[in-house]
Amino acid sequence: MPPAKAAPAAARKASPGTGLLFLREEEMRLAQDLLFFANRDLSDAADEALEDTGLGRAHHRVLHFVGARPGLSVGDLLEILGITKQSLARVLTALIEERLVVQKAGRNDRRHRHLFLSEAGTKLERELFENQRERLLAAYREAGGPAVEGFRRVMVGIMGKSARAYIDAGRPTPPAPAKRRK
Repeated sequence: MPPAKAAPAAARKASPGTGLLFLREEEMRLAQDLLFFANRDLSDAADEALEDTGLGRAHHRVLHFVGARPGLSVGDLLEILGITKQSLARVLTALIEERLVVQKAGRNDRRHRHLFLSEAGTKLERELFENQRERLLAAYREAGGPAVEGFRRVMVGIMGKSARAYIDAGRPTPPAPAKRRK
């Protein structure tokens, strides 16, 4: 009897959902641990730059989104962050007092407030980005292209539909959170 022929390369390539050993409970718990530790350590990279400013991670999140979308409305920022008005007010007040964020009234509706980074805010946001960028670059280089693409697919798979739409569309509109945190 002749030896069995190897399956074509396309047939050997695993499709999503095959080899479901990674779906066992211990693997899911490991995935949670990996997400928690990666988030902690990526945040630590930015925390070093925040240390001297008296600002924290909530301030960093606001700087990130306002830096990515100058002119973002306060309402849109609330939707993106999924936090209460009171929580955002505390963070924004500190950033405005530190002259890192500037608030401007809307052109069409003066009740709407739009947010921009000041020169100092832009500089700090860039420093925070660079600190995290270095950690991400090192991880991406070590993992390689196919792993990076797999990572992106997993992260997008974890997100809710509105966050996916936000990412897919290149961030033109803010995502509505799955449920508002208090």
